[in-house]
Amino acid sequence: MDISEIRALSDADLAAQLLDAKQELWKIRFDLATRQEKNFNRLPATRKRIARILTVMTEREHAAADAAAANGSESEPERAPETQKAAS
Repeated sequence: MDISEIRALSDADLAAQLLDAKQELWKIRFDLATRQEKNFNRLPATRKRIARILTVMTEREHAAADAAAANGSESEPERAPETQKAAS
């Protein structure tokens, strides 16, 4: 799957493709360990596919964060309350 095809997918389709690719990677590793898989090139190809999907997902997250910051609708992130040390 080419990067342009991945970018054309919706967010839900990306999540489904990521899940499918991770399951395929697990199956390839299992098949290689049990000597059922003869095509060793599938392992790096699947890892690259996962990386492409994660890249597009990250790009979309950054684009959404930038758009929210440009609109001024993003408030300061809430901070966790600091824990107080108990007096001994």
